[in-house]
Amino acid sequence: MRLTKSRFITALTCPTKLFYMADNNYANQSVEDTFLVALAEGGFQVGELAKQYFPDGVNIATLDVTKAVNQTSELLKKENITIFEAAIKYENCFIRIDILEKKGHLIKIHEVKAKSVDGNQPSQFLKRDGAPNSIWKKYLYDVAFQKWVCSRALPGHSIAANLMLADKSKRLAASGLNQKFRVHEINGQKKVQVEGNILKAHLNPKILTSVNVDNICTGIFTATDHGLGVEEPFDQMVRRFSSACEHGQLIQSQLGTHCGQCEFVCTKDNKLIGKQDGRSECFNRILGVDPSIFEKPTVFDLWNFRGKQKFIDDGIISLSDLTEEDINVSSAAYGLSNSERQWLQVQKAKDNDDTEYLDLNGLKQEMDSWVYPLHFIDFETTMVAIPFGANRAPYEGIAFQFSHHTLDRDGTVRHAGEFLNVEPGYFPNYDFVRALKKELSQDDGSIFKYSNHENTYLNLIIKQLQTDAKPPHDAKDLTAFIKSITQSPKKSEDVWLGERAMIDLLEVVKKFYFDPRTNGSNSIKYVLPSILNRSDFLQSKYSKPIYGSAKGIPSKNFKHQTWIKRSDDGFVSDPYGLLPKLFEEHLEQQVVLLSQDNELKNGGAALMAYARMQFEVMSDYEREELKRALLKYCELDTLAMVMIVEAWIDKLKWM
Repeated sequence: MRLTKSRFITALTCPTKLFYMADNNYANQSVEDTFLVALAEGGFQVGELAKQYFPDGVNIATLDVTKAVNQTSELLKKENITIFEAAIKYENCFIRIDILEKKGHLIKIHEVKAKSVDGNQPSQFLKRDGAPNSIWKKYLYDVAFQKWVCSRALPGHSIAANLMLADKSKRLAASGLNQKFRVHEINGQKKVQVEGNILKAHLNPKILTSVNVDNICTGIFTATDHGLGVEEPFDQMVRRFSSACEHGQLIQSQLGTHCGQCEFVCTKDNKLIGKQDGRSECFNRILGVDPSIFEKPTVFDLWNFRGKQKFIDDGIISLSDLTEEDINVSSAAYGLSNSERQWLQVQKAKDNDDTEYLDLNGLKQEMDSWVYPLHFIDFETTMVAIPFGANRAPYEGIAFQFSHHTLDRDGTVRHAGEFLNVEPGYFPNYDFVRALKKELSQDDGSIFKYSNHENTYLNLIIKQLQTDAKPPHDAKDLTAFIKSITQSPKKSEDVWLGERAMIDLLEVVKKFYFDPRTNGSNSIKYVLPSILNRSDFLQSKYSKPIYGSAKGIPSKNFKHQTWIKRSDDGFVSDPYGLLPKLFEEHLEQQVVLLSQDNELKNGGAALMAYARMQFEVMSDYEREELKRALLKYCELDTLAMVMIVEAWIDKLKWM
């Protein structure tokens, strides 16, 4: 196994992972469609745009390592040459360079990333002490690794390292660039192709900027502390990682809070097919911890607690082994404080207590302030690397979808409205706000979001309205509406709190509700299944096909839907798992799918579906199926909020 760029960056987070990566017997939860991830993040579009800045570049297309290295070597014999996907090998290290620019003895590496910067100052990548900050560390070490390999594989050349990034300070001069890079399926592989002519106005000013990071690389090469107990010179670290890849050696990493995100852990399904759990092996090898300890709550599950590293250093892994002094509990004037919530989680683990906690008095006080009808909204958003339209900057926020449910005082539930615009290359934000304004301006009822996402994006749209070179005719009305339902961001010069500022249902959950079955998570994807399994009211109401029926609950996307279904263990199934599979209604049609994912279960999947509809060439049928899936997914998000509140209202009746 060669040491590649991606393996080097993985090893930098945990060297032990090199061993697990090489053995298919270990479970690996990170297996995903990397093409879709790159598409959603804008990686392919940015990569193809970067090539347009080098019109004479030669592409090394082959995936065969030997052929790619040989082709690159031949091209590098030329005095001046630009190579895309240049293949460089040194000992057991192998890299593909996004853009290699050779002018005589000078070789410039341009590592293209779907990340944004403000201008081209390298100082924004560093902490005050001059070390790479956490956000940029993996990108800087990536390009430093490439420079290290090139310097040894190509002696006699001067190697300059650059990060090519989207510059948020630049605005696109002409429209249409976003849709020039389209995804086609060719011989079973997805490839990005340039369609139509790229205009000079598309390339000037350049919205991608190449930032030289040679000085930062020098600092990385001379540093001896690279994190996670890797305390050695860069050269020695690379050679150790390379040897581990080549010989299948296990490098024992330092245990820490990062282990909570380890991908080499077993699910129940993994265990049934005999997969091994890398994380539990690490803890057993270093601390002698019995693997069964991970079958119950651990300190990794402790919500929002920053002192987990000390517990791990002290060999405390089980949540039930913590004491009240470990948490340092302090009370809040209203609802649960963070530390009270943490201690509640520990107590329930200690007592093996599976019951929910619900502060009915506090919840009643909160709910008495709500104005009916209640409105529940959820947004689906993204940030596109290449702007939609002229005079727009890279990575501006795009709000492409919302769902809206209402709940009346008499218990009437209604899917009141929705918005979805997936037209390729169209900037939907102003239409989005107009539609939202129409939905929410019918009365003065309280408006609910879940987390601060909706407030953040509406504030972003205010900035877009204020800085638009050609603002819409109703810009003032739209701004006034947004301010009426939001509050100003932190450190804003313009401070406001709307008379109908959205109520954050997540904050209500955190103050008054806790269920050990959520495993410390407050995500609505965990809270909803837990509440459904506790509420007799919800189980009775939604076990009937009333959702989307003429005499039941109006829905725009479901017909006679039954939300309460039980799994083999008797628990209510996760409603998100009941969302219809894509394309299942017309399986007889021979539709070529560009992706194997056929479910939309989370926001990331929704973002990927939107990206596919923006950039992939697909049939009208496939496009309509994706739209239908997006509409159903977002509708369930706002229905989930309604269900949570319905369950609480029912509980209050029994006080």
